[in-house]
Amino acid sequence: MKIQVNTDHNVDGSEAVVQQVEAEVQAALERFEDRLTRVEVHLGDESGDKGGSGADKRCLLEARPAGMQPVVVTDFAETLEQAVVGASQKMQSLLNSTFGRIDGRDADATIRQNEAT
Repeated sequence: MKIQVNTDHNVDGSEAVVQQVEAEVQAALERFEDRLTRVEVHLGDESGDKGGSGADKRCLLEARPAGMQPVVVTDFAETLEQAVVGASQKMQSLLNSTFGRIDGRDADATIRQNEAT
């Protein structure tokens, strides 16, 4: 699973930030590693130079499961770190349900095949 981090012009895209974000996303999604080809992380600051307060830091995660359409989640928070953690948790939940449905459908097919014999 390749992790690609992108930032807008309002976010510090230093190597330290990129490494921290990659580590968080890797840790959160490692159980899906063999099923994902790539995860793109898009970090942004919605208020930019205006300096607004509140949940204006955005983390958008786009995961690309092998052989499937990409899935996307977004989280807004007061800090980028909180936004990354929130988006990672949302992605975990989405992938759990997505792969759970697929695995459940495959398991049902196996049960039916065994009953037919």
